[in-house]
Amino acid sequence: MMPSNNNRKKRRQGRKEKPEFDQKLLDLARVTRVVKGGRRFRFRATVVAGNRKGKVGVGVAKGSDVSQAIQKAFADARKNMITVELDGNTISHEIVKKHGAAKIFLNPAPEGRGIIAGGAVRTVVDLLGVKDIVSKSMGTANKLNVARATIAALTDIAPPKNQKSKKDVVETNEEKTFKAAMAKSEKVTPKKEVKKSVESGSDDLTKIEGIGPKISQALAIGGLKTFKDVANATPEYISQLIEGIRGNHTPLTWPKQAKMAADEKWDELKKWQDELDGGIDQSS
Repeated sequence: MMPSNNNRKKRRQGRKEKPEFDQKLLDLARVTRVVKGGRRFRFRATVVAGNRKGKVGVGVAKGSDVSQAIQKAFADARKNMITVELDGNTISHEIVKKHGAAKIFLNPAPEGRGIIAGGAVRTVVDLLGVKDIVSKSMGTANKLNVARATIAALTDIAPPKNQKSKKDVVETNEEKTFKAAMAKSEKVTPKKEVKKSVESGSDDLTKIEGIGPKISQALAIGGLKTFKDVANATPEYISQLIEGIRGNHTPLTWPKQAKMAADEKWDELKKWQDELDGGIDQSS
């Protein structure tokens, strides 16, 4: 026998619509409050919610049971939702953000790279809708602080350059004349002068004995981008930045080498590096 129309209507009404926001339980803990009559046990839930289309939020709440805590945390996450303009499947630019004891570094990645992140950072960017990104979490491993640091970093991300507002599209005649004059002056500039200005305005940390491209990138993430930055840093702080890089690195001489490079004492630096290669200890 064929099913009746009433049964078909009941089946259609019984189907649940897909929720607007997906949610993931980031952390669940039991908390205790000591009162006069004894102890009161409750549950604290941390939930990340997002629509995978540029909206994400983190919520935390307490409840007498697990389900109540999760529902209240999800409501808090929806209330604190942020909107991020993505550049395709990734973010528009790199950013470093510190929140409490958590420090987050986010870097855009080419298509197909995937989400190179773990823990709370992976959950947040996944529910945001990012499919290609490289990240690094430094400092505390507390999931709530790491998630909030990630939200703070995403809040400060500027929209992609290819997404222009209506004001940017309308270009006045003065702006066109100025751009044409700038393009003309760039063509007249000799190539040798351009090369000289580029070299004088950049600090190549790999000129320091013992620093390679990977270490240079790790130092830049920690805020050491120039010779002066390295010269003013302590060997202990440098060792902390390159802790995750394999190899037997001794940054005791790096600040002094960077000081010579910053003062443009290249002959003295070269002579000292030759002595270091020969096994002479110059760390004092």
